[in-house]
Amino acid sequence: CALKRLIAAHQKFEIVDRSTASKSALQKAECFFFCANLRHLLRIRHRRRMDASSGNNTSNGKPLKCNQNVQVYLRVRPTNAREKLIRSQEVVDVVSSREVMLKPTLSDTRTSKKFTFDRAFDVNSKQHEVYHAVVAPYIEEVLAGFNCTVFAYGQTGTGKTFTMVGEEQPELSSGWDDDTKTGIIPRALNHLFDELRMTELEFSMRISYLELYNEELCDLLSTDDHVKIRIYDDVNKKGSVIVQGLEEVLVHSKDDVYKLLAKGQERRRTASTLMNAQSSRSHTIFSIIVHIKENGMEGEELLKIGKLNLVDLAGSENITKAGNEKGIRTRESVNINQSLLTLGRVITALVERTPHIPYRESKLTRLLQESLGGRTKTSIIATISPGHKDFEETLSTLEYAHRAKNIQNKPEANQKLSKKTVIKEY
Repeated sequence: CALKRLIAAHQKFEIVDRSTASKSALQKAECFFFCANLRHLLRIRHRRRMDASSGNNTSNGKPLKCNQNVQVYLRVRPTNAREKLIRSQEVVDVVSSREVMLKPTLSDTRTSKKFTFDRAFDVNSKQHEVYHAVVAPYIEEVLAGFNCTVFAYGQTGTGKTFTMVGEEQPELSSGWDDDTKTGIIPRALNHLFDELRMTELEFSMRISYLELYNEELCDLLSTDDHVKIRIYDDVNKKGSVIVQGLEEVLVHSKDDVYKLLAKGQERRRTASTLMNAQSSRSHTIFSIIVHIKENGMEGEELLKIGKLNLVDLAGSENITKAGNEKGIRTRESVNINQSLLTLGRVITALVERTPHIPYRESKLTRLLQESLGGRTKTSIIATISPGHKDFEETLSTLEYAHRAKNIQNKPEANQKLSKKTVIKEY
């Protein structure tokens, strides 16, 4: 079959690549062609399996749902300048690709603790490695019509925003799998554009960028700061919410997206604290909505809709250690910690399967309601410091993340809509 021929050809070019120092331009072009076609066929096979196992199988006319645990990953950031200055001792040891050991210092009477995650990244981990393991698999799910969420959680100054956004503006020429300091959000956008263009299907992409600051919602892409954003329960989908007033911006190229991402980042609230020179003072949700045109069984035009939510939570923090005892920084810290505390209660309630889940106690948990215990495929990246001065905060993050592994979601592909229905919504 075509797939077997392409795999054999791809292996041949891999052998050529290893046996020669360089390849001619023709060989490179041919290799690229075979790789592109191979990936395209593998995507088609994957989607057929996805359709067979989830969204398109029915029982009594209803889609079959399969429970899936939230995936939890851990990332340890390298020792920073502050920790080097005070000669901080490292208390975190990534003992394997999945196991992390928290070890107290010699003068500390506490015992060591081991935690297991879906994947653990040590201080030497690269941005593209984290993306490949955590987010790249979700690109196929989004294209298959699922909603997916990835969010970073951890103490302030442990690398959440670095992981999600990165510290350098992505270049148009760079690839989503390049070894650069670009974060998850620009890589995911790059990856989605590449995959969609390779399918040669008709598609559209919209993005939104929502900020939650002091329990107030703000559209980071809006040109009108006076628009009031409200959250409502979706009467058509139990457990889902509608964010009214949030603009979804149509984008046509990577350049469009990178400019909007930079605009949103500039508007996001940050401040300098003792723990972090550029501490995020708000939670943000960057959403990518993809519409893919398909033809139905009777020739009608249908739109398959997939969504990727990329969430950068503000860091939990000790108000005194962060130097935020007075004024506006205190209010920010209280609101940040309160919303994260509610998030922790929601996770505990879901794990213990209590009848009441306190989603409504915070706007953050309402926004994440579908991602925690709902119909979304969800991953959490927990970020921690390796230093002994942050032992308590690190232990809290590890316990929080380890508990979240037991949350079960019920992923379900979005219902395909007629083109007329979607046009009415926009």
